[in-house]
Amino acid sequence: MNTDLAPEAVEYGLTARRAIEAAGGDELAQAAERESDRRVGDKVLDDLGAWDLDPRGSADELEAAAALCRAAGWWALPHPVAERLARPRDLDADALVVVAAPGPAGAVDGVDLRWVAVDLDGRRSRATPRPADDPVRKSGFVAALDIAPVDDAGAGDLALGLVLPCWTLLGMLDRAMGLTSAYVQQRHQFGQPLSSFQGVQFQLTDAEVERVGLEELARYALWSLEAGRPDAIEDALALRLAAIEAADVVFRITHQLHGAIGFCDETTLSWLSRASQPLRRLPLGLSATRAALTARLGRQGLAGLFGP
Repeated sequence: MNTDLAPEAVEYGLTARRAIEAAGGDELAQAAERESDRRVGDKVLDDLGAWDLDPRGSADELEAAAALCRAAGWWALPHPVAERLARPRDLDADALVVVAAPGPAGAVDGVDLRWVAVDLDGRRSRATPRPADDPVRKSGFVAALDIAPVDDAGAGDLALGLVLPCWTLLGMLDRAMGLTSAYVQQRHQFGQPLSSFQGVQFQLTDAEVERVGLEELARYALWSLEAGRPDAIEDALALRLAAIEAADVVFRITHQLHGAIGFCDETTLSWLSRASQPLRRLPLGLSATRAALTARLGRQGLAGLFGP
């Protein structure tokens, strides 16, 4: 078992990160919040050949897709990158969203795409977004969905649709840690940088342990997909659970170390944290994800890195 991403996938992710920065970087998220129709400005993704990737086609393309999602997360790119990459092969659709009852919803507002929804039992549906009632700042592009059942053949779609958004969230945690590490080195108190205080070092270490642990689990879940393991859905749910838990810890600590300014729009962390909310809450939040995983496993337990 080799969970390391191929060098080509890593390089593609770095290229994507630089390309998004050149296209506007943080300003892309801010512009999309001011004008929701700006969310469709995905020329940078077209130039990267993002939609030519077929994550189901080969391990190399799956790893490249994961690296692209991570790069999009780094910049909180206001585009459903993971959902478009997870689009089903056998249906005429542009994007896939994982939903849960009651009240299926997703971060689908502001883009004119043909959506397919898949629930945790593998049931697929055509999904039509309802008009959002709240402004983007409050909704985070989340909208309710009207669904029309199609079939029950979505098991493979479900695993991929759960794993790729976790890579987007991982990219957000990468950036949150980078921003906070730089902040505590630049910010001085009592004549010395915050990074020199032992309490700050302990907090950063706790957050970094969570981030690194999530990265390793994300690689394992990706390998589980590549290998076609029968436990791929359970591994994907376990990854989602770990991603939510890691995000809770990392954003709590990074906000604490930034202080009150971490909640102000002048700070990139504030935008990043707000953009992470749909990923952390949909299709299920922490407790509901844990319950879904427990119900699916029963007494069987998890194998591999997720096991005891």
